[in-house]
Amino acid sequence: MKKIMAATVVVLGFAIVAQIAEGKDNSATSPAPRDPGWVKRHEGFVEIAKKGGVDLLFLGDSITDGWRGGGKAVWEKNFAPLKAANFGIGGDRTEHVLWRLQHGELDGIKPKLAVLMIGTNNLGANKDEEIAAGVKAIVEELHKQTPETKLLLLGIFPRGMKADDPARDRIKHINTIISKLDDGRTVKYLDIGDKFLEANGTLPKSIMPDALHPNAKGYEIWAEAIAPTVKEMLSGS
Repeated sequence: MKKIMAATVVVLGFAIVAQIAEGKDNSATSPAPRDPGWVKRHEGFVEIAKKGGVDLLFLGDSITDGWRGGGKAVWEKNFAPLKAANFGIGGDRTEHVLWRLQHGELDGIKPKLAVLMIGTNNLGANKDEEIAAGVKAIVEELHKQTPETKLLLLGIFPRGMKADDPARDRIKHINTIISKLDDGRTVKYLDIGDKFLEANGTLPKSIMPDALHPNAKGYEIWAEAIAPTVKEMLSGS
């Protein structure tokens, strides 16, 4: 009898953790705007969406936003011809992307494919399970609004120069959780993190000078790693 009670407590414990991760107490799943400048950028994306003509949509934070900076030439070569739009904003966490989707960034467009990479900025404010729940909420919101849109969900990129950086294990844990969102149909999970690392796990400055944001070479690696999958998913094969 005691064993049954103990097992019940364990099951209930997991259920409570899951409820906290996806509930109102989790800031990562609670849609939230930021400052006026951020809202202005969001409104710019809404205007782009209203014009239509977007087949490929990138969503994310500063790492995605960087396709306009260090990754611009790579973007123009690889993705611009595919009717792509970049809705990345530096500093965004999962709750910010969620808010943006709920406030017009999909109005007027039904992308064939969305590419999402988000969550690294939540590391300081949320637990791993909460961050994963935030990513899940974005995936669900996207498909709620545009069910026909396929999603390429990227694992959070490695950060920290050394292989034993505390963030590395957390990112691996989060990625393990969100990898289960791959349903074999509309959502495909892809982890390209190892592409940026040396054999010993070091994140070289020649690719990510600040051990977080890719430079031009880093964006080349990113594009090369996902281009075949992007084209395959866009073609519907």
